[in-house]
Amino acid sequence: MTAAAHRPATLEDVARVAGVSRSTASRVIAGTGFASPAARQQVTAAVDQLGYVPNPAARALVRGGGVRLVVAVLGTSAAVLEDPYVHQVVGSAARVCTAAGVGVALHWLPLGDPRGLDQLGGDRTVCGVILVNTTEDMLDAVPRSLHGRVVSIGIGSAAVPSFDVDNGAGSEAVLRHLYATGRRRIAMVTGPRWLPCAQRPVEAYRRLMRLVGLPERELPGDFTAARGRLAAGEALRRWPDVDAIYAISDDTALGVIAGLRDAGVRVPGDVAVAGFDDIPLAGMTAPALTTASHPVGRIAVAAATALLDGRPAAPETLFPSVLVARASA
Repeated sequence: MTAAAHRPATLEDVARVAGVSRSTASRVIAGTGFASPAARQQVTAAVDQLGYVPNPAARALVRGGGVRLVVAVLGTSAAVLEDPYVHQVVGSAARVCTAAGVGVALHWLPLGDPRGLDQLGGDRTVCGVILVNTTEDMLDAVPRSLHGRVVSIGIGSAAVPSFDVDNGAGSEAVLRHLYATGRRRIAMVTGPRWLPCAQRPVEAYRRLMRLVGLPERELPGDFTAARGRLAAGEALRRWPDVDAIYAISDDTALGVIAGLRDAGVRVPGDVAVAGFDDIPLAGMTAPALTTASHPVGRIAVAAATALLDGRPAAPETLFPSVLVARASA
């Protein structure tokens, strides 16, 4: 009775039945290195006889392809790894990688210290890297050893293809909606200034305000509800006539609504509020939040698929964002 009758056949079983060394069996199965025609025939027959199925991880290591895809997230602290957005990226990438026998790991890159990229570039177990919250400095720090197996969710470069939402167009759609519904004193809560992809909505806001001759009223933000709540109070103090607040994320927008309620301001009766992302909670609040879509899952799947396929990706792939009009604006 063969070993395969009791347990899955191993590479050692194949080598023993074929009468060759383990390294020869490994080379034949992986399709790498030299093996005589006779050895190839013997190994192939042994694989068929034993029903041997190569371990995807071991096979990837033999080929130097790696066994895990790393989602490397830039942030001011490791707390960025707890962001639901990051969790969604990891989960979506895992759905693609599981079928390929590849694991997914999460890695924090401290802002201003991209040395972790060198470590990833020298790690044979890493088949690819998805950069998140990408900056110009991060792109400049990508080692040549990662070229061809790194992509970005955010901005990219000649060596690093990028996948992202067209948040500039999505923000413009929301702002045009606010203007079309009669709002003329529109403030904006922005994102972190160090994050390049967060500047596209700001540019859209400034361009539209100038186009229609309205004042630009910007408040710094960080994607959190806590900051949105503080920003609401600041907006009311600085601009008592404000009649709309657009926040760069839904979490921030929900914080804005809370801050306005703290001050006794009605939404949308006194001040309209809109966000961006269309998170599940956006449609369940009272009032339901006007926002724009952000297909995070599709973006992460596209990024992971590009790495696993190993084919050159377009320099930049932008996914459309559309207005989701609800009761808050």
